[in-house]
Amino acid sequence: QLQLVESGGGLVHPGGSLRLSCAASGFTLDYYAIGWFRQAPGKEREGVSCISNSGDSTNYVDSVKGRFTISRDNAKNTVYLQMNSLKPEDTAVYYCAADFPGWGRPSLSSNDYDYWGQGTQVTVSS
Repeated sequence: QLQLVESGGGLVHPGGSLRLSCAASGFTLDYYAIGWFRQAPGKEREGVSCISNSGDSTNYVDSVKGRFTISRDNAKNTVYLQMNSLKPEDTAVYYCAADFPGWGRPSLSSNDYDYWGQGTQVTVSS
């Protein structure tokens, strides 16, 4: 069974950091691009960051550039999202998703992704 599982969410103060993990089971991520998306209450799902299958190409939404870093460890079948300088507007449920094939410039469009995790809550509040 193909499955993506996010972890690492939680409550953090403004300016704090969190590292989200997206672990795959039932398939290897070697051939998949991975995207991180988020959805806040009352808002549409938004593409946050994505990474190609080899890790040589990444993309970020403007609002997180310079604060978030996406990376992957294919040996561990896991993708990470390091989030620094968090702001209250980063509060959302964060999802990871897998897109095949994963080479080329990765996409921030949710329509391009085939498999989704269940999400992890990130809350930034004082």
